Amino acid sequence: MPRFYLIALFFCLSLGNGFFSQSKLGNYLKAAEDKYTKGDYYYSVELYENAMAIDSNSIEILWKYAEALRAFKDYRKAEFYYARVYEQEAAAIYPMSIIQLGLMQKHNGKYAVALETFKLAKKKFSTDKKGYNYLKSKREMESCLWAKNAVNDTSNVVFSRLPETINSPDTEFGHTIHNGKLIFSSLRADSINFSEEVYTKSYKTRLYQSPILDGKPTGSKRIESLFVEKLSTGNGSFSNDGKKFYFSLCSDEGYNYNCKIMVASYKNGAWTAIDSLGKIINEAGANTSMPNIGKLNGQEVLFFSSNRLGSLGGMDLWFSVIKNGNQFGKVQNIKALNSPDNELSPWWNSAKNELYFSSSWHDGFGGYDIFRSNYTTQFEKPENIGLPFNSAANDLYYFKSGDTSYVSSNRLGVLFSKNPTCCSDIFSAIPPIVVEEATPKETLAALNKRLPVTLYFHNDCPDPKSRDTISKVNYLEGYSEYRAMLDKYQSEYSNGLNGSKAEEAKEDIESFFIEYVDQGAKDLAIFEDLLLEELKKGAKINITVKGFASPLAKTDYNVNLTKRRISSLENYLMHTKNGVFRPYLSKRAANGGSVTISQIPFGEYTANKLTSDNFHDQKNSVYSRAAAIERKIEIQSVTYLNQDSLFFFTEVTPRYIDLAKIPSTKQFSKSIIFKNKSNRVLEIERIVTKKENVKVKVANQIPAGGTITIGLEFTGNLPKGLFSFPVQIYVRNYPEPITIMVNGEGL
Repeated sequence: MPRFYLIALFFCLSLGNGFFSQSKLGNYLKAAEDKYTKGDYYYSVELYENAMAIDSNSIEILWKYAEALRAFKDYRKAEFYYARVYEQEAAAIYPMSIIQLGLMQKHNGKYAVALETFKLAKKKFSTDKKGYNYLKSKREMESCLWAKNAVNDTSNVVFSRLPETINSPDTEFGHTIHNGKLIFSSLRADSINFSEEVYTKSYKTRLYQSPILDGKPTGSKRIESLFVEKLSTGNGSFSNDGKKFYFSLCSDEGYNYNCKIMVASYKNGAWTAIDSLGKIINEAGANTSMPNIGKLNGQEVLFFSSNRLGSLGGMDLWFSVIKNGNQFGKVQNIKALNSPDNELSPWWNSAKNELYFSSSWHDGFGGYDIFRSNYTTQFEKPENIGLPFNSAANDLYYFKSGDTSYVSSNRLGVLFSKNPTCCSDIFSAIPPIVVEEATPKETLAALNKRLPVTLYFHNDCPDPKSRDTISKVNYLEGYSEYRAMLDKYQSEYSNGLNGSKAEEAKEDIESFFIEYVDQGAKDLAIFEDLLLEELKKGAKINITVKGFASPLAKTDYNVNLTKRRISSLENYLMHTKNGVFRPYLSKRAANGGSVTISQIPFGEYTANKLTSDNFHDQKNSVYSRAAAIERKIEIQSVTYLNQDSLFFFTEVTPRYIDLAKIPSTKQFSKSIIFKNKSNRVLEIERIVTKKENVKVKVANQIPAGGTITIGLEFTGNLPKGLFSFPVQIYVRNYPEPITIMVNGEGL
């Protein structure tokens, strides 16, 4: 029966003559609230829309409508209406409005916009730094920063939705493949109408199975022996010997489940002797669900999700060792993976000692993402398994059979009737039949799309008060010391401010550390992994690193300081991963691979001219966000070096010219030495500068093995104040120029 007529029938039966004697608005709101409470979000949305037609400005109705849209997983509309709520009340009446707005923006893939929203939320809730709202806002800031970069990466798999013999416009979740059959859950009526979502009294989650022929599911049939009238059944995992089947049995008010784990004997395709697990697993009053059986340290183990006593927040991951097939040991909380949010749908990969699960807390693209944790002697930090397994929607119930992975998701592309992200379908991911090795051009692109990697430093670090150009400090050591100074930065930058202004200043500095300092260190870790992959193939790689400084010290001092900062990056690469980069940096790798770091130290020459350089105003010249953001180095480009690379057989010195402080009217000249190390003549095609007052004198050709001098004559007025500009040398038949930077401060 179509939804429209069901709505009309509902009002006729439930409201009767009273409907006409009461306020239509009141009746719509009461009915909408009732449906929302029972979990029928579709009806609730329609009823709130009727109420909106009468009063579209009530902030209470806007809020409830936005909540219903979120529950119905209509992320686009929910974002719009949460924004309307927040615009009117700025999270004063509905504190969660700003968090929900950010979460909907994230669901819609707007990571940069969501980041700004969560920064506002973090400030809003900063008076309770141990509270969920503050911790969630801070966590989502970090997650959005991660997603902005990770959205560029995707696994090389063929990702597709399973056919309509399995999926429907309602909800399906995959659980396992056993004896050539897919076991899955579906939230559907007994009689399926593929033209629209349906709602009947039998609208419960049931377990189904589908034979797989030639790698494809061929139809679905409800598992009748696991059917329980008026209750929902779902999930599913076989014991290691295949003789037992564990599943969830749930009572519900609407879709709000309260579950316990059941076990059935399984033999010759039949389920018998269904019973509930004891109180060790099914703790009284707790929601216990999503069982998965695996082998850990040679023992059979039950993994599951529950909000039982001792959970860190919502549903946590737990496990219990099974003895003699039916005796369960002490239940243990997997604290290394659990969070204040839910952790769901565990799946254990016994072959690799990996636990897969879904969470809405760790770094993700939106909603629930799938994570993997390696187990050695303990569970290691969870890792997002990336695109396309994850999306901006909810992704759960990962499992793998053979070389095929399965994911349940409500992402765009699912079957639907009304809302394109309302309901989950089951997807498969299969490695391509032929995996061609990436070309150098493709791998170069993979490295460069991670750039720039920007690393930040405390004032005059490393090696304060030194004029050395080389440092012994490892960047990671400097980062750790810098990160430990957050309290000092907050104290200094908020000095002289009171109340909310002081708190805002502290939050602003902490956001800078999260958004820039911490993210730089994370970006470097990802970049170095990609770099190492290429070096292991024997690639010769040039990395261009630019250095910057705030304008507190003298300009010539700052140039040396930026050189030390670049040197600290070289030290880091020398020592990270037990020195794996050392032979490549020293050009002694057995496979011929090498990495060269080209320095371009700007010092303060490109710093924001409004940044304070007053030594006596260290609040602004050292501890302000404006000053801190200038103290950095950037890995800006990566190029391959080969016999055809200009960089490979030329040597140009100097690569940067520091004029320091100089009268802007002074006329003078500088020399650049260009050495041709090849056995062929090179022809200089042109030299480009952006300054009309710089004249170039140069021979047209450089003989094989020869050296020439390029003269730069500064004949007119230089810019006043700090300046920086390039001189680019183009050689015929080579599209990329050799760049020399000219820096100075005109007086």
